[in-house]
Amino acid sequence: MTDVANEPADLAARPLRDRAVKAAKGIEPFDLLIRGGTLVDAVTGELRQADIGVCGALIASVHEAGTRNDAAEIVDAAGLFVSPGLIDTHMHVESSMVTPASYAEAVLPRGVTTIVWDPHELANVHGMAGVDWAIGASLPLPLRILLLAPSCVPSAPGLERSGADFGRAELNGLLERKAIAGVAEVMNMQGVIDRAPRMTDVVQAGLESGKLVCGHARGLEGTDLNAFMAAGITSDHELTSGADLMRKLRAGLTIELRGSHDHLLPEFVETLNALNALPSTLTLCTDDVFPDDLHATGGLNDVVARLVRYGLAPVRAIQAGTLNAAHRLGRADLGLVAPGRRADIALFEDLESFMAAKVIANGVAIAENGTLTAPLAGTDPALLRNSVHCTQVTAEDFKVRSGGRSVEVATIDRPRFTRWGTAITEVENGCVVPPQGATLMSVIHRHGRGDTGPATGYLTSWGTWRGAFCTTVSHDSHNVTVFGGNEEDMALAANWVISRQGGMAVAKDGKILAGLALPLSGLITDAPLSETACDFAAVRQAMEEIVTWQPPYLVFKACFGATLACNAGPHLTDLGLADATLDTPMESPVLKILG
Repeated sequence: MTDVANEPADLAARPLRDRAVKAAKGIEPFDLLIRGGTLVDAVTGELRQADIGVCGALIASVHEAGTRNDAAEIVDAAGLFVSPGLIDTHMHVESSMVTPASYAEAVLPRGVTTIVWDPHELANVHGMAGVDWAIGASLPLPLRILLLAPSCVPSAPGLERSGADFGRAELNGLLERKAIAGVAEVMNMQGVIDRAPRMTDVVQAGLESGKLVCGHARGLEGTDLNAFMAAGITSDHELTSGADLMRKLRAGLTIELRGSHDHLLPEFVETLNALNALPSTLTLCTDDVFPDDLHATGGLNDVVARLVRYGLAPVRAIQAGTLNAAHRLGRADLGLVAPGRRADIALFEDLESFMAAKVIANGVAIAENGTLTAPLAGTDPALLRNSVHCTQVTAEDFKVRSGGRSVEVATIDRPRFTRWGTAITEVENGCVVPPQGATLMSVIHRHGRGDTGPATGYLTSWGTWRGAFCTTVSHDSHNVTVFGGNEEDMALAANWVISRQGGMAVAKDGKILAGLALPLSGLITDAPLSETACDFAAVRQAMEEIVTWQPPYLVFKACFGATLACNAGPHLTDLGLADATLDTPMESPVLKILG
């Protein structure tokens, strides 16, 4: 169990320090001795033989191999690489669709001992109660979970409706808590740059608290990037290229290099390898890990392994994932295997796969050979249930009404880096005929804060659809969002999800091909990770059957962010078509009646 609210002060206890000093001098034995391993030195970049003595949660000694045997417990680390525990500097537990306890069970045995969790998904559904639940669910776990105060609830006020609204008062209340380490990713970039009152208040709350103020600087450069940073933002994980990485390193941002965009990692490694030294401001994060990936490969350990596979030196990867991360968090007790530091230690079998043979957290051997030594207790999820407040729908609900015989409609082009488009189409029996080749998208408000809609729009360059997909994992307001090639399958998929209080489903030809129920907040489940991973993989596979796109998985991932109105370009929300340049959403995609 970690005690985040009282860390790192817990290591200052005089009895602990007295005992550690005596053990370091050989006067008293260690509680735990790690013997015979190869130490990965994140400071010098060396791999060297050394033994490590631990007293309580504190590393008391790093000394010459084989010179001490006096300890209550001895860990044989022969043939293993001794590393600081890995630190994930930006992530969302909800993206793995399981509870914090299940997440900890997946990553702790793989060498991840600390995560920085932005619970803005829960906050967008439940408001302050969701953050309270996240704090309560984190405290009993041996995984160190540093929580941040969600900054964008919702991500784009006035353009979407979530389950709550956070402003200065909510941020101040959260930042007063010891369990909150700072302000989570500030996503409303334009609001920060324009000094919009709400976003200025949010950032100021973080600055005045003296805690972290984290960012989301997708696409920013030049004067906009300077203005974003001048406002007080200090980090970014939204990197789009090697050039973008260099631009933001040079600007002085802390980089949270994420593993969720694997296709970019080789370019990032090439950029980093061209530098004389690894920047001290480079850290690593997962951001979002789907449940099948979490079950198969874990969390930050997999990011480290892939970076090494793509050519980054193992010690550099470990430095970014440990020491640099600790510096970013202002946690001098973490990130290094050294006397006086916290005993969060991973023993890896090699520096390629990064499979952990044993993991020590706060001085306690918590996992061995990929398995926890004891099961973890979960937290009652009753608060998270019954969060989908909308009724069943019909195919007619997804049709756009209009007068005339033909109309010009607005479209959203491309799954990523969206842009506006237009199309001319017919009107039959008072309903717009979807433009040739377009994909239908509809968003149903589900938080009980007004009319449920749905709002419907047309997507182009989204491939050819022969069915429908519905999800309540729909960043960041997490309304019921449906995509499809016909209204009948859209209604079938939506009703499957609504009836289960959240989740995702794929429908084709009047049948449900696959589904994953997420009855907690419409985002997660308390089912075992193995079961969740299997159901999610089935949904992923079913998407390949209904969407013609190369690869279909890119459209699948795009579905989860298609409502993220704070990002540049047009998006569809529960209020209609929106982008940052509009004062209010367009309730209908119909731009003009032509005849």
